[in-house]
Amino acid sequence: MAESIRDLFLGGPPLRALVETITPRRTFEDVVLPPETRAALDHALQLVRKNDLLLRAWGLGERHTSGLGLAFHFAGPPGTGKTICAEALAHALGRQMLVVRYSGIESRWAGQTAKHLETVFEAADKQDAVLFFDEADAIAGRRFATATAGYEREANSIVNVLLHELERSDGVVIFATNLAAGIDPAFERRIRTHVLFQLPGPVEREKIWRAQIHPQKTPLADDVDFRALAEEFARSGGDIKNAVLKGAQLATLESVPDPEKRIHQRHFEQGMREVVAGGDVMAQSLFDEGARGPGGAAAEQIAEVEDRLQGEIALVTERIETVESKQSRSLERIAAGGQESETARRGLEAKIEAQARTMSRLTWLALAALLAALSAIGAMLYRSM
Repeated sequence: MAESIRDLFLGGPPLRALVETITPRRTFEDVVLPPETRAALDHALQLVRKNDLLLRAWGLGERHTSGLGLAFHFAGPPGTGKTICAEALAHALGRQMLVVRYSGIESRWAGQTAKHLETVFEAADKQDAVLFFDEADAIAGRRFATATAGYEREANSIVNVLLHELERSDGVVIFATNLAAGIDPAFERRIRTHVLFQLPGPVEREKIWRAQIHPQKTPLADDVDFRALAEEFARSGGDIKNAVLKGAQLATLESVPDPEKRIHQRHFEQGMREVVAGGDVMAQSLFDEGARGPGGAAAEQIAEVEDRLQGEIALVTERIETVESKQSRSLERIAAGGQESETARRGLEAKIEAQARTMSRLTWLALAALLAALSAIGAMLYRSM
């Protein structure tokens, strides 16, 4: 609460609360990428290096006053190297990287989040730094078509300001996301290059397995076969990293003296199986078609309840529309004015009140149907546990 009051009266938090300033240390040599992705990144790097030639020496900066910056979109599954490559790009350019802190950017005060965004872009321009939005769909999501609630209007305003700042900025901005479809379509025109990060192939996976190991200190057994691991497990670089750490932890638990402990193939295989199992847990849903616990077809029963609920709501909606139509015609007759007698006018007004009460009852019927359906779903889920 204290920070919110400070934002209101003192103009917002310090810059360090809005961005994390990173001096890039990782390079493109620290990440293994499919050839197509690496070629797209090399192309993006050349665009930055030749941007001054394009805008100044060739005069296009004088003909175009906006949209002169270079915005890049890194899209792909988790663990495919998007964040490392953003840092590597900044390192190759010899620039600092400002990583946006969403916890600092967002404010409870209307309009304050947009001001924080402006501050972040100004800081990146002044420092000639690479501005990095990780998980960009969190702030650049699709705008609401009909913004009625306050939070919807605020979300739309934030996206509008972000689009405006991209047009105004002449720096380098990188958006990274696992959910490219969630980003507002208007960003497509503002982004100069889209880079798709794909899952690595067998050759790249073998290199990634090897890259996780310290060449002198990590004690590997003779049976370790990174090629076999790469061919068996088609996983991302992030998953391979976690599997190596899990496998090494398993090796430390062997019942032999520490100097004799070695990481065997079975440890890496078990580590990857645990990574895969963790992903399966995260992807589990009570509504999966194949998920059946004690009690059997809970998902199918829930689907039946949903169908009945939709039928009830459709019926109530139709009746409400009928009442609204009658109410509209009554209002038109009253608006006709002097041709109606006072008695007829009062009769029409009473009829409208009766219709309004009917609409209220129909609304309550719809809510009752919804509550009944939720109760039935809860009971079925309880029985299926």
